[in-house]
Amino acid sequence: MRIIVLIKQVPDTTDVKLDPKTGNLVRQGLDSIINPDDLHALEAAIRLKQETGGKVTVLSMGPPQAVDALTEAMGMGADHAILLCDTHFAGADTWATSFTLGRAIEKIKEFDLVICGRQAIDGDTAQIGPQVAEYLNLSQVSYVSEIQNVQPESLTVKQRFENGYKRIECKLPALLTVIGELNTPRYPHLGKMINACGEKSSIKIWNAADIGVTIDQVGLAGSLTQVIKTFVPKMKRAGEILKGSKEEVAETLIGRLTEKALI
Repeated sequence: MRIIVLIKQVPDTTDVKLDPKTGNLVRQGLDSIINPDDLHALEAAIRLKQETGGKVTVLSMGPPQAVDALTEAMGMGADHAILLCDTHFAGADTWATSFTLGRAIEKIKEFDLVICGRQAIDGDTAQIGPQVAEYLNLSQVSYVSEIQNVQPESLTVKQRFENGYKRIECKLPALLTVIGELNTPRYPHLGKMINACGEKSSIKIWNAADIGVTIDQVGLAGSLTQVIKTFVPKMKRAGEILKGSKEEVAETLIGRLTEKALI
């Protein structure tokens, strides 16, 4: 089975800060990690490769330092890795990002399955997977908690809901977005990570020209939306101490809750 895994390098969210002037995330000097949901996607792909054969290609879009995330992915067991890296990709919204990833997948050509995490912890939109599937005209299932019955032309998945799950048979090729309960990601193998950094590295760098796009189609220029401002909302809660006997306080409280249709 030929599997493509979409991963993203994100800042460690315990250290995220906002620039008070621009409202943008301050990423300089922060430790970066592979987006947690994407690790589960990569683990799922590696297990499928071990069960059915084939290869795993990891695809990411980001700055040059994102090669560290691809090196870790190679250490976990990916066969090939591609980094979409071009200054013209910067500032992309989910539309432009999905378009860029879709064009890269079209260049890869041969694949049976695309797997990605449900959402990234730095944006939390959960839009990239479905938008890539829509661009490529693929069958798609989100919130996948289990992959079963893998066949040459189909597979069965469990899709998680708040109060249960749905079992879906999906024809291939398809795109899945997965959640954390799917598996436990393995640790990367040091030897494989060293090989990934060697002269015969399987990590490729593609720019806009490599995937056949113009600069007005990608990045900020190709985005349909723009972030005007990012800020941390200030929460103010007015408190009131009810006075009187227990009976009077209880009666007042019940009255207030009834007025607001809370009981």
